[in-house]
Amino acid sequence: MLKRPIPLIVAAVVLILAALLLRKCTGNSSVMFQTVPVSRGPITQAVTATGTLNPVQNVQVGSQVSGNIQKLFADFNSIVKAGQVIAQIDPVVFQANVNQAEGDLENARAALELARLNEARTQALVAKQNSAQSDLDQATANLHQAEANVKIKEGALQKAKADLDHCTITSPIDGIVISRNVDVGQTVAASLQAPVIFTIANDLSKMQIDANVAEADVGGVAIDQDVEFTVDAFPTRTFPGKVVQVRNAPITVQNVVTYDTVIGVSNPDSKLKPGMTANVSIVAAHRDDTLKIPNSAMRFRMPDQTPAAPPKRDPSAAGPGRSPGGKPGGNRAERRTDRTIYVLPAGASKPVSVTIKTGISDGVSTEVLEGLKEGDRVVTGMTENGTASAPAANPFGGGPRRGP
Repeated sequence: MLKRPIPLIVAAVVLILAALLLRKCTGNSSVMFQTVPVSRGPITQAVTATGTLNPVQNVQVGSQVSGNIQKLFADFNSIVKAGQVIAQIDPVVFQANVNQAEGDLENARAALELARLNEARTQALVAKQNSAQSDLDQATANLHQAEANVKIKEGALQKAKADLDHCTITSPIDGIVISRNVDVGQTVAASLQAPVIFTIANDLSKMQIDANVAEADVGGVAIDQDVEFTVDAFPTRTFPGKVVQVRNAPITVQNVVTYDTVIGVSNPDSKLKPGMTANVSIVAAHRDDTLKIPNSAMRFRMPDQTPAAPPKRDPSAAGPGRSPGGKPGGNRAERRTDRTIYVLPAGASKPVSVTIKTGISDGVSTEVLEGLKEGDRVVTGMTENGTASAPAANPFGGGPRRGP
């Protein structure tokens, strides 16, 4: 009675082993590869950056003299013309200085007239030998001093008149007032530096973006490249622009080096305001009709294959992406052009590896220069036993990552 269950247990074990063996033999039949055909279409490689919208010409109007603001003839958003009076400083003190300087000048001129008469009279007496030569020398010196004193007083009068003229503040350019920093009755002091009263923009229909482009991307930026940008005020609208200048002065903030790239912007409807933050996309390269594949195809690796380690380079040898001195250089898009991908031929059950030469990339797709033709199916992933898996090569080195 106790021996009857033993054959049943043995039979169950045999059935389990047979099932496991059958599953192992037929497991590969459930592997399916996800493919995408090589297609043609446009592709754009862009350099992204952030910047600030500014007027093309921005003038800060200040005061050269100290005093109380008596009148203001402009306010925020006022349209002004060159030479138009925009502010008036109380001129009472400066008018008094002009009057005093005029009186000093008249006094000096009277002294000069007397010195001339004394010099002529002394010269006549010396000619008749009725006066000593030293008297003539003294009279001549007094005359020269009087002439110099007149020039001094004339300069003082000119300075007093200039200070009086500076009480009337005018606009240096045609434009619009974007900032007013004083009110009527406020005292401005110009002892150390000219206080800013108004900030005037020349023309807000033409503006510029000062974008900070990273040093790794500035090599792909050039004058006259097309630019697209957005601002937070109009998130659904894209504005156009053009690169007008790439300044060579580096800007270093927390060891991050950027370069100021000036982008010309047309603003006919005055939607854009000074100081807005712009998210800039500079078109570094564009192809209208080219072969392209998704970037996921270049990240795919077979589960049983580990990407080969990159060959070691001689630091003293020059190569793609390196200068003759062995230092990295050039555009990042040109550093690596040969890539290995997998293509699934028609009727085949297993993909084959193909080496291709790539071009520009927009971050989603990459241009194919050599190695593929339109219609080839490149592998982007795979499913095994009903579970999707797409082993991808680590872009920073190492083998494919299989799960967390």
